[in-house]
Amino acid sequence: MQQVNTWRAVAAATGAADRAAAEEGVRRAYRTAGLAEPERIVWADSPRAAVETVEGLSGAGRSVRDEVRTGPWAEERRRLHDELGPAGWARLWSATGAQLWDTTRELAERIRAGVVTALTERPEDEADVRLVLLDAVLGQHDAAWLAAFDGRGERLEGLAQVARNAGWWWPYENAVVICERPVELHRDEAGRLDRSDGPALAFPDGFALHAWRGMPVPATFLDELSSLTPERIRAEENAELRRVMLEYYGYDRYLDESGAQPVHRDESGVLWRIALAGDEDVVMVEVVNSTPEPDGSYRTYWLRVPPATRTAKEGVAWTFGLEQEAYAPVRQT
Repeated sequence: MQQVNTWRAVAAATGAADRAAAEEGVRRAYRTAGLAEPERIVWADSPRAAVETVEGLSGAGRSVRDEVRTGPWAEERRRLHDELGPAGWARLWSATGAQLWDTTRELAERIRAGVVTALTERPEDEADVRLVLLDAVLGQHDAAWLAAFDGRGERLEGLAQVARNAGWWWPYENAVVICERPVELHRDEAGRLDRSDGPALAFPDGFALHAWRGMPVPATFLDELSSLTPERIRAEENAELRRVMLEYYGYDRYLDESGAQPVHRDESGVLWRIALAGDEDVVMVEVVNSTPEPDGSYRTYWLRVPPATRTAKEGVAWTFGLEQEAYAPVRQT
């Protein structure tokens, strides 16, 4: 559906905000909510900077997020639900917002966590930062639910206009803080933040998140990936970071260079086991494709299987969702 692709692009947009268009969207959202337009609109270069700006605002008044965002959304959802019926609403959501929900929600959660980490110098600071984050309207990262209402009413048009042109924003009685969109966004095929040579998400002021296939990692951690050795991997005490190292380094390469020995062989392949302190074993089956490549060689594949696997055949069977006894291929390909 075209509107899903349009809003997917909104959620992933990078580069400078269209400030004039976003500010007009803010004013429209206030008017729609029956509020006077804000006296001040202040821009920030990232959600982190926006939280700091909000904390330093004077005379902003109370948060009007409920009037501007929560109330109109709830009313429009109720209207559409009544108009379409439960089944019709479910079909609409499945075809629109549900397509974007997981990736945008996870990205927003990662940004919140990054802001909390960046601004929490003392344990008692965390609650204050989280309270400010609760006042935020997510702009482009509200794309999932805005996609479901696109073209189906005017009450949300101001919110949609801000989302198309800017990042997160904080609405108060007398002032609004809006932040710029990211300047960089890198994700893997599953939509997770992912980059091995720099920030996966970065804002103009340097606020950034680093990740490998969705897992948060320190920036300094990425710097050493290119110089990894089996010894360095074994020495890593953090089990999650060690898994990242193994994925980057390559399980087959690690097995070869660490002098690992196979634990089982049969007609299906070779079973290898990597024992890791403080973590479950990594168990791999080495299999050779029975179909030759154009040059006559035979390609080797490595299949990761559950730690409890005891034979190569059991591991290969598991990849097909079968028990070992039921796995009896007539022809390998």
